[in-house]
Amino acid sequence: MDILIIVLKIIFGGFFSFAGIMHIIKPNVFKHFIPEIFPKKLVNYVIGLIELVLGIGVFVPQTQKMAALGIIFLLIFLLPIHIWDVTKKRPAIGSKTIAIVRIPFQFVLIYGAYLIYINA
Repeated sequence: MDILIIVLKIIFGGFFSFAGIMHIIKPNVFKHFIPEIFPKKLVNYVIGLIELVLGIGVFVPQTQKMAALGIIFLLIFLLPIHIWDVTKKRPAIGSKTIAIVRIPFQFVLIYGAYLIYINA
């Protein structure tokens, strides 16, 4: 189990750090994921900054537990947007199949973050 947790920390830390950086340097990639009622640039940069901070936090032993909990909350918070994406004629993620698969995968990610949380 120790190896699994180390691998999860590397994957989650790397993925969320990378995603956060991408939100900041390539904001147009993410604008279609954000509903029209929200200020797209602001939401994009805020989510990117949150992802970057949480990703880095997973790598720091003193902040791993809080970062993992933050990732869990973020994934739950973003779940309605992913569900909404499935209902669109042209999902922002690219295809209906990927949009559908992403929903259960979100729960796998939540579980992975939970494993980091309880083992931090």
